[in-house]
Amino acid sequence: MLNDAQVEFFRDNGYLVLDTPVLEADQIEEMKERVLQVTRGEKSGADSVSNLVGDEIEGSDHVVVQIVNIWQADPLFHNLIYQANITEMVSQLMGEDTVRLWHDQIQYKPPRVGAPTDWHQDHPYWPIIQPADLVSCWVALDNASIENGCMNVVPRSHNWGAVPGGLRGNENFQPTFDDESFLPADARLEVVPCEVKSGCCMFHHCLTWHGTYYNRSDIPRRAVALHYMPGYTRYEPDGRGHLVEEYVEVQPGEVLRGRHFPTVRENGQALVPGAVTQSA
Repeated sequence: MLNDAQVEFFRDNGYLVLDTPVLEADQIEEMKERVLQVTRGEKSGADSVSNLVGDEIEGSDHVVVQIVNIWQADPLFHNLIYQANITEMVSQLMGEDTVRLWHDQIQYKPPRVGAPTDWHQDHPYWPIIQPADLVSCWVALDNASIENGCMNVVPRSHNWGAVPGGLRGNENFQPTFDDESFLPADARLEVVPCEVKSGCCMFHHCLTWHGTYYNRSDIPRRAVALHYMPGYTRYEPDGRGHLVEEYVEVQPGEVLRGRHFPTVRENGQALVPGAVTQSA
């Protein structure tokens, strides 16, 4: 459970790093091995989606491997999305007592060849859901450091709305954009690296500016991102689509719920895998 100061820090800054573990030692080791198995293609379940990100860097062998919706294919990650210590903290940060999973991601930056993930906000890449109130829990399986490509954030950026035209990074991996007119007068573009110990996590708001640099170290950087939405999140398609849209079973304007978007916390109570709820 988070204290009031931690919740206030998150709401002011759009991110929060925890230095206390959310995973047990045996969970960490099992998940680290399972990530390697999954990224080698040793996965079951047709509902998980694999894509390589970063191989668009011309003349480069650098890559990031991401697996989306692994929870649907693997019991280990299925159980993780319901883990009560995580969902309780997400609920606190949202200020909402019903929480559902939007989707998860395995993220793997291999040693020496791990590519950057450019500066971005999450919600503009999720154009089928509103409002922009989602909170992500990023769980480090390996120690995530500056050397192996930990996350970087811009504090308070979640308060500035969606960036017109989107974000990108310059040659020094600083966030850039086309038009500053949307920024408030007191905005400070401060980049903060968020090192996270193995088994610990960080949280960020879906509008917080964030990105990760290369992994040129000899240490892998494996993580699991759990993207959660408050219980009032609606399906609001705008024509741009999303890779999980095929799993949506509600009508536009309705609350997004169903077997592919499980309720993990309801009316302040943690649920368990397979629990049948009124809002499932």
